[in-house]
Amino acid sequence: MTQKLINQSLTVIGGGLAGTEAAWQAAELGIAVKLYEMRPQRTTPAHTTNHLAELVCSNSLGSMLPHKAPGLLKAELRGLGSMILECAAKAAVPAGSSLAVDRDVFADLVTDKIESHPHIELIREEVTAVPDAPTIIASGPLTSNALTESISQLSGQEYLYFYDAISPIVDHETINMEIAFRQSRYDNGEQEDGDYINCPMTKEEYLRFHEALLTGEKITLKEFEQEDPHFFEGCMPIEEMARRGEKALAFGPMRPVGLIDPRNGKRPYAVVQLRQDNLVGSLYNIVGFQTNLRWGEQKRVLRLIPGLEEAEFLRYGMMHRNTYINAPQLLQPTLQYRNRTDLFFAGQIIGVEGYMGNAASGLLAGINAARLLKNQHPVIMPTNTMLGALCNYVTHASSNDFQPMKANFGLFPAPQNKMGKSERYRWYSERALTAMRRFARTNGIRYDRTVAEANLAEEVTKNR
Repeated sequence: MTQKLINQSLTVIGGGLAGTEAAWQAAELGIAVKLYEMRPQRTTPAHTTNHLAELVCSNSLGSMLPHKAPGLLKAELRGLGSMILECAAKAAVPAGSSLAVDRDVFADLVTDKIESHPHIELIREEVTAVPDAPTIIASGPLTSNALTESISQLSGQEYLYFYDAISPIVDHETINMEIAFRQSRYDNGEQEDGDYINCPMTKEEYLRFHEALLTGEKITLKEFEQEDPHFFEGCMPIEEMARRGEKALAFGPMRPVGLIDPRNGKRPYAVVQLRQDNLVGSLYNIVGFQTNLRWGEQKRVLRLIPGLEEAEFLRYGMMHRNTYINAPQLLQPTLQYRNRTDLFFAGQIIGVEGYMGNAASGLLAGINAARLLKNQHPVIMPTNTMLGALCNYVTHASSNDFQPMKANFGLFPAPQNKMGKSERYRWYSERALTAMRRFARTNGIRYDRTVAEANLAEEVTKNR
C-alpha cells in the first residue's frame, strides 16, 4: 500500500530498469518523485522505442531456480515488492527454468505503472548536470555526454568503460524446423514442445562457421571507442570469443550438453539455441550471440547455421560503449555518493550487471533515498543476501581493476562445513532468505516471506 505523501521530493534520472524501480519504491514510501527520461528528446544507439524499461540486449532475466544465484536474487526482490519483477511475470514467455519476457509487453507494463502512479511525475527531458537536490542517478550505460561530464567533474574520477553487444532476432517462420528442433536441455529428447529451438551442427559445419566468424568484417568503432576496446565477459561478442580458440564456442554458448538431435538420436557436436522473444512466438533471439559484425556479414555468416539458411533477421546484432563509474571509490554500500549523502547511484552505471541486478540496485537506492528524506537511516543489506553481496562487491572491490559484476554465489564466503555444490547452493539460498526476512523485520522494511520463499518450498519438496 502506498504511504502518505510527505513534504519532500526526489529526482530520479533514467527510465531504465534501475530508474523505474527506484522511482516506484520511493513513491510507494510516500516520496514525490520526478523521473527524468531523455528519450524521445534524445535517443541512444541501442534503443528503438520511447518506452521505459526497454530491454535492448537479451529478453531473458535469468534463472528462476532459487538454488541458482539469479533465482535467489529474484526471490529476495519478490519479497521486497519489486515492481519490475511483477511486470516481468505478467509479460513472461516460455524459457524453461528462466524468466524471459516479451520486450514490448514488458516495457508497456512498466511505462503504464510509472505513468499512473500518483506520486510520480514522468518528465521527458535530458538532465545535463547533477542536480543539487536529493537525486538518484540511474542513467545507465549510455549516459549522455553532458551528464557524464557533470558526474566526472563532481567526482574527479576517470570513467571506466567496456563494450556491450546485442544479439540478432530471427523471424520464427523463416527457421527450417526440418533441421532445427524444439528441446530444453536434459529433457528426455522425446518432447516436441521444448522452450528453445536448437540448430545442431556437425564438426565440419561448426569449423566452417568458426572460420567465417574469424574472417567476417566487423563494424568500425567510433573514434572515441577505439582508445581501449576491452570487452566485459558477460556480453562478449561471438566473433571475439571465437578468437580464443577453435573449441571456445563449442564449450561456451554453443555447448551441446543435454540436447539430442531427434533426426539421429545423438548429441550434436555444437548447437545454436534460439529463445522466444515475444508472447505470440513470432520472434526468436539467438542465445548468447552478441556480435559486432557488419550487418551484411551477419546475414552471410549466421545463415551458415543449419536451420537458418533462409532466416530473416528482424534485428541485427550491434555493439556500443557501456560506461560505469569507479563505484568502489565513489559509493557507500547504501549506494550513496561518499561525499554527498543525498546523491545515490544505481543500475549499470555503478557496475552492476544483468537486468535483475540493475533493478535490484534501483530498489535499494529508492528505499534508501526515501528513508533519508523521512529522517531514517539508509540501510546496508546483509552481505549474506544476494542483494547485499552484490552491492558490497561493487562498493568494496579493487578500484584499480574494477569490472562489472552480476549475481553469483562466488560473492559469498564458503561455508565452514564441507558440502557438495548443489547442497552448498541450497544452503546459501536458505541462509540468504532467512537473513533478508530478519533484516527487513528489524528495519521496518516491507517484506513478503510467502512470495519470496514460494519457489524455495517447491524445490525442497521436489528434492525430498
